[in-house]
Amino acid sequence: QVQLVESGGGLLQAGGSLRLSCAASGTIFNINVMGWYRQAPGKQRELVAEITSNDSTNYADSVKGRFTISRANAKNTVYLQMNSLKPEDTAVYYCNARVKRPWDIWDHEVWGQGTLVTVSS
Repeated sequence: QVQLVESGGGLLQAGGSLRLSCAASGTIFNINVMGWYRQAPGKQRELVAEITSNDSTNYADSVKGRFTISRANAKNTVYLQMNSLKPEDTAVYYCNARVKRPWDIWDHEVWGQGTLVTVSS
């Protein structure tokens, strides 16, 4: 079984910075895509950023220029550097990975438990 463990959430003021980390563990052959999603109260979960195994990235328009996603493939870890945070960035942030185990034909999707980021004005 593959697990994702997030860390780095917290409470901070607008304009501040925070770095989220997510480490995958278990029997992993490879991880094609790793990403971050977020869900604010009363809203649907949305993509924040994702990164492929060859470092291609995709960002939500609302975070472009402020957030940076990166990964350490050897460590099956993904990071989200969040700068110039705004109150509207307040949400639970979830790590996501599309993982292939040695016996898998297709990738399967794994989610972390979520970490809360609260930005005060």
